[in-house]
Amino acid sequence: MILRNVTVDCADPYELASFWSAVTGWPVSGADKPGDDEALVEAPALAPGLLFIRVPEGKVVKNRLHFDWMPTERTRDDEVERIIGMGATLHEDHRTADGLGWVTLLDPEGNEFCIERSKAEREAR
Repeated sequence: MILRNVTVDCADPYELASFWSAVTGWPVSGADKPGDDEALVEAPALAPGLLFIRVPEGKVVKNRLHFDWMPTERTRDDEVERIIGMGATLHEDHRTADGLGWVTLLDPEGNEFCIERSKAEREAR
């Protein structure tokens, strides 16, 4: 089996897909446009896409599933600042004085996701 997409319920699929496209650098499908009831962020080969589907109800509780992202080109802290600058919100800061830990952010619709240390940061320890 292949995991094709990870699907996220949301209020505005194209807007949220555009946010995640900017975060990941992956493109929004050329078939999708503002106002559509779904929008796909196309992942690189062998990774699942991110499919955003319009639903009428808003998010009311903590996600039971969330993304853990590991930066490839920046440090964890630089990535956190970059994504906050795109519209994410700091939710929980689990960084420790010794440089370990992660940061939990909220996307523009309140979905939790984490930013971990990069591979280079892990190897430097």
